[in-house]
Amino acid sequence: MMRTGFQRVARLVLHKALPRNPHILPGLQQASKAFGSSTDSLVARFCPEKTDLKDYALPNASWCPDMLSMYQEFLEKTKSGSWVKLPSFKSNREHIQGLKLPSGLVAASDKQDWRIFTRCIQLEGQGYEYVIFFHPSEKKSVCLFQPGPYLEGPPGFAHGGSLAAMMDETFSKTAYLAGEGLFTLSLNIRFKNLIPVGSLAVLDVQVEKLEEQKLYMSCTAQSRDKLTIYAKSSGVFLQLQLEDEPSQEQ
Repeated sequence: MMRTGFQRVARLVLHKALPRNPHILPGLQQASKAFGSSTDSLVARFCPEKTDLKDYALPNASWCPDMLSMYQEFLEKTKSGSWVKLPSFKSNREHIQGLKLPSGLVAASDKQDWRIFTRCIQLEGQGYEYVIFFHPSEKKSVCLFQPGPYLEGPPGFAHGGSLAAMMDETFSKTAYLAGEGLFTLSLNIRFKNLIPVGSLAVLDVQVEKLEEQKLYMSCTAQSRDKLTIYAKSSGVFLQLQLEDEPSQEQ
């Protein structure tokens, strides 16, 4: 039923009267404005200055020296305003408060403890340790990812599926902030090397283009020194118009 609702809404969105010609960057900003939300307003909504919500993208005792060091490097870059550190709450519901999804994509449930998949392991250092930094003007992101022992595949190394999930998560946050992209349409990965458990993988994500309300993105996961590439991937995200709060203009 959920799939049917998604397909119905997707067809509706893709047939709206928006330009059909490809828009290569920086056309993304114009497309975002067509939906009434600039990149700056999306980032401000996603990163509230005051909140009682727990931010899971903060250093803890499990972070390896490389993870801590690169975190500090990017945190320093946020002071100039070029990069933004994204908070990571336990559910995406907490990031997009005040926004209403199209009716065909609203799931009814009486359960309250919603958790995004990459925050489902609550023990520090055992699962997904990560933080994402976003560059608003260049529409790109960097994710610092440290897989814990609960993500093991081959003995001592992270399961390939954990890296795929981390790539998808970084893609999704970037797609939303860069152009209100919400849903993964496709994800293709080519694995090259294994990631040792407890070590740092740096995911570099770029938005390549926006075409017919689809965001095309690429990602390279590599070691800090860039000498080892763990995987390369590409993804396509659907750009949906959200049902925002009614305008106050008369």
